[in-house]
Amino acid sequence: MDVYDITIIGGGPTGLFGSFYAGLRGLKTKVIDVLPELGGQLTALYPEKYVYDVAGHPKILAKDLSKALGTQAQLFKATMSLGEKVTNMEQTENNVWRIVTDKSSDHYSKAVLLALGAGACVPKKLDVDYDRNMEGECIFYAVKNKERFRDKRVLIIGGGDSAVDWANEFSHLAKNVYLIHRRDQFRAVQTSVEEMKHNKVDIKTFYELKQVIGNGKVEKVTIFDNRSGQEETLDIDAILINIGFVINLDFLKSWGLKMEVNAISVNEKMETNLPGIYAAGDICSHPAKLKLIATGAAEAATAVNFACTYINPSAKAFPGHSSNLNLSI
Repeated sequence: MDVYDITIIGGGPTGLFGSFYAGLRGLKTKVIDVLPELGGQLTALYPEKYVYDVAGHPKILAKDLSKALGTQAQLFKATMSLGEKVTNMEQTENNVWRIVTDKSSDHYSKAVLLALGAGACVPKKLDVDYDRNMEGECIFYAVKNKERFRDKRVLIIGGGDSAVDWANEFSHLAKNVYLIHRRDQFRAVQTSVEEMKHNKVDIKTFYELKQVIGNGKVEKVTIFDNRSGQEETLDIDAILINIGFVINLDFLKSWGLKMEVNAISVNEKMETNLPGIYAAGDICSHPAKLKLIATGAAEAATAVNFACTYINPSAKAFPGHSSNLNLSI
């Protein structure tokens, strides 16, 4: 069997930077991801959004950041197994981890880094009847091409960062932008909320969606005030629903991993309770946890460097400064 030094489960920003760092340490590396393309949420959910908190980039489109991370991850020719869902992990007699996926062949690795982001998640859907064939055509849960909304009458539903950010973005792109939120308190960053209030966005708090009207496409919607029941009809071409995700992490518990609420418990070395299994990024939890792309990268580097000492006890955790290494990349 072909045994890798480290296998990274997850092809988002944390996993990709972990792949680069594993190559930097000379580890034979494989990346497994359930999606058909690299980038995780950067490409699957918000490729057209700007990311502002990545070192060295005042701002960068999520899809461009994903592309750069993918290029960096492949500097050391890691093996990429995309479109594969990991279903189980078990340790063999010689302490090698057997990784089972929904494909025919298994994967074998001395160490594993779990960089699963938020885990197995699907967008939350509203309890409203509409033609499901409209999804991806005029009803959306993510924006992959913002040009589809140009000069459209757009209804955005939600009160978090994604909903508010897209309201601000579409205010310069769409014909009309409406945002409805079931409360008057937003979960989004306050500066973004203040920006939205000054942009061309019709904000309707305490409003919810009651009905989608249209034959094969959205033509109108009925919304209602959840305090009074008063209804209002809006002419709409497209709906963007940003009300969060349903996350299922039961599969991690079945692997024997110690969990803390909806995350994997790790120590300062990013070690889980299972030998040779590490976790980094949004999927893990520790006392000083911050769920950021920047901290995910740092956690991935920490995990990989200590995985080196697990694979080879004579190795040092500190890799040395990359500027001092003689790299032909």
